Amino acid sequence: MRAIRLHSFGPAENLVLDEIENPVPGPGQVRVAVAASGVHLLDTTLRQGLPGPYTEPISLPTVPGREVAGVVDALGEGTDPGWLGKMAVAHLGMVPGGYAEFAVTDAARLHEVPDRLDPAEAVAMIGTGRTTLGILGLAELRENDIAIIPAAAGGIGSLLVQYVKNIGATAIGLAGGAAKVAGVLANGADMAVDYQQPDWDQQVRDHLGERRATVVFDSVGGTIGRAAVDLLAKGGKHLVFGWTGEKDLHDGSPLAFTEEELAERGITSEIVLGPAMLEKAGGLRALEERALAEAATGRLRPVVQRFPLADAARAHRALETRGTVGKVVLIPRMP
Repeated sequence: MRAIRLHSFGPAENLVLDEIENPVPGPGQVRVAVAASGVHLLDTTLRQGLPGPYTEPISLPTVPGREVAGVVDALGEGTDPGWLGKMAVAHLGMVPGGYAEFAVTDAARLHEVPDRLDPAEAVAMIGTGRTTLGILGLAELRENDIAIIPAAAGGIGSLLVQYVKNIGATAIGLAGGAAKVAGVLANGADMAVDYQQPDWDQQVRDHLGERRATVVFDSVGGTIGRAAVDLLAKGGKHLVFGWTGEKDLHDGSPLAFTEEELAERGITSEIVLGPAMLEKAGGLRALEERALAEAATGRLRPVVQRFPLADAARAHRALETRGTVGKVVLIPRMP
């Protein structure tokens, strides 16, 4: 089969297309003929040999990727035969192997892909969608909330905009460049501004008038995140789930405030990834099931940017330079 392999840590160009043996499912496992494979920003960090949260050290060579969808084409011993031939999606966990024409995973990780979703959309929801709903479970939004969403053109950001609007709250999206701003508005945001403009925060103040934001969904940190927090009203919430910074996607430090600063501002600040999110939702599988159901009903519509499998390096470069919109997905067999 064709697979993208990383033989040495470093730049995106180190991702190469190889011919390797097809994987064989073990007991309780299935093999998926991959129709779509998710690309995550964390993949670019691991590619460089940098430490990532909740990850084990990587042995090289490796096939990156942890989210796949496609038809189950082979079963391991003891696996439910009902899965054979079904279109399924799975998050592989911390086990790599997704950037390939075939991938193996435990049958317990599978979900059947709803009829209304294509494989790329299912991949978007099994990872990015579940994270979005986990964040929202801790946000506890109400109809009168005003949410500021940095990186609103991204995979999580685009879903946050839709959810905020679905409950009747106000969504203000931040994005880099006119094209992304237009896309955020088309996605339903009440207002979208280009954070590359030096007065973007004043534009938001002018739009809100006497109102102030009540929640910031912060995935960037840095000066953009801090300026967004400056727009919060007393009692507002700063929810952190990333810290990519403005220039360095791997700066590794979330925007933080001292207890004195929080008390003076009258706000809270919380990192919303991890055990608290999972406990609130009832675990990862519950989040995955809900994410797929939200997309199947059309309440949430993942924005997806597709790249051919052979262009994995280009997909990584695009992610690292903020040249993507929505969830990035690799397609082994592009039409």
